[in-house]
Amino acid sequence: IAGCGAFMMGRPWLWLVGAGCVQLRLVCKLMDVLVAVEGGKKGRAGELFNEVPDRVADVLFLVGAGVGAGVPVLGWVCGALAIFTAYVRAFGASLGRGQDFCGPGAKPHRMFALTVMSVAVGVCGLLGVRWAVAYRGLLVIAGLTAVTAVRRIVRLYRLLP
Repeated sequence: IAGCGAFMMGRPWLWLVGAGCVQLRLVCKLMDVLVAVEGGKKGRAGELFNEVPDRVADVLFLVGAGVGAGVPVLGWVCGALAIFTAYVRAFGASLGRGQDFCGPGAKPHRMFALTVMSVAVGVCGLLGVRWAVAYRGLLVIAGLTAVTAVRRIVRLYRLLP
């Protein structure tokens, strides 16, 4: 929520804060996996509470970036595509075909692109450089995520009997 708010404010230094929030979220995710899987603390609701916050965070970060960039519709498109790629992955698992984490716009790739974009927006803004970094970055994220969704659908289709 803090990252979303930082992006939405649109100030250069807050884009840097937003980038830090994205990375902090990924560190928390890593710690969760390490404790649950590696530490043997996996509970019966672990997968549920592993996935739901990810979907909420994806949408908040991407929509916040879209609003801060002045293109909220593009942020919503990125958020919807992020949820759709996760849906295709989960649907494949529900069919007994396993979870496909292929990219090029899987969650780690999206968050990397969002972080790089946010740092670039912040640095350019602090230096007084006007260049549509956020708009272009969101277009890249949307494109990569759409390619990922299609790729996962095709790969799932090939696994069907």
